[in-house]
Amino acid sequence: MSGRDAVLAGGTGLVGAELLRLLAWESNYVRVLVPTRRALPAQHPRIEPRPARFDALDEALAGARAGCDVFCCLGTTIRTAGSREAFRAVDHGMVVALARWAKRHDARRFLLVSALGADPRSRVFYNRTKGEAERDARAKGPASVVVLRPSLLDSDRGERRFGEQLSLRLARPLAVLIPAAWRPVHARDVAAAMLDAARADHPPAVIESAALQRTASR
Repeated sequence: MSGRDAVLAGGTGLVGAELLRLLAWESNYVRVLVPTRRALPAQHPRIEPRPARFDALDEALAGARAGCDVFCCLGTTIRTAGSREAFRAVDHGMVVALARWAKRHDARRFLLVSALGADPRSRVFYNRTKGEAERDARAKGPASVVVLRPSLLDSDRGERRFGEQLSLRLARPLAVLIPAAWRPVHARDVAAAMLDAARADHPPAVIESAALQRTASR
């Protein structure tokens, strides 16, 4: 395990920021390469910010060692992105570009945060986009792709989203009554499960939100 790099895309998001803190102290990795446009929420000698050039990842991630683990926590909203096309460019286009890079550079594993209900055949645009990103990451990425599908993410969020905040306020007091598959899951638990999957040499798989809840309860 010595000498391995980690690549983390989406290191300033909910799950990505939690994962970045874990990776900074993870002895299995000597470097954490983070393509980003913003200041990172964690600093550590192992962490190397890189330009967020998803149209030129070979340059942005130059020097990454073969056999790295690639963690993809990319995600936005239509409101933040400004349009469906801009949303898809991030949640599908950037994800698949990173998966392609991972395959070209003989990555050991590609770990992707998706979403509950992701389905390329869905009539819901968000779910369909997430499902298409999963499908195409498997087709274009390395042999081992692990997908995590959390339900509503629970965390303190810098960007306030009224609908999510309202859902969380309603769901938190009733959490024990909500089936595990639909219960909000904390971003730090998703990050921990993601790192556990990398540590354990997890085979290609989809980890649903209920399993993330079981991980959190350990």
